Amino acid sequence: MTAWLGVCPVCGEGMDVVALRCPACETRIEGRFQLGRLARLSAEQLAFVELFLRSEGKFTRLESLTGLSYPTLRKRLQEILRAMGYEAEAEAPPGPEERIQILEALAEGRISYEEALQRLRGAGPPEG
Repeated sequence: MTAWLGVCPVCGEGMDVVALRCPACETRIEGRFQLGRLARLSAEQLAFVELFLRSEGKFTRLESLTGLSYPTLRKRLQEILRAMGYEAEAEAPPGPEERIQILEALAEGRISYEEALQRLRGAGPPEG
């Protein structure tokens, strides 16, 4: 198991930063500084967040970049939200652009009719 900077490798609680140092002039500041929510993520989760941002949050682009299914991508995103201390909210119905992407994915055979219907209704992917 790889320990990540923001999580204690012993108890799993969030870590505090207690000192900062400038590598150029050696100025050092000590105190108690909180790390942001992103520091709670593993290297793998941070890589997923970067990919998610690069794909502008479009799951169809993530599917083509990663080769992973929509349900798998949604599950990873929900795990990341929980790791950051958020609860995943109920999925809202898709906007016009996302509806077009869902229909294109259905036409190309990348998703099933049932999955397309659930995604268009904003219910998320089918379970299973």
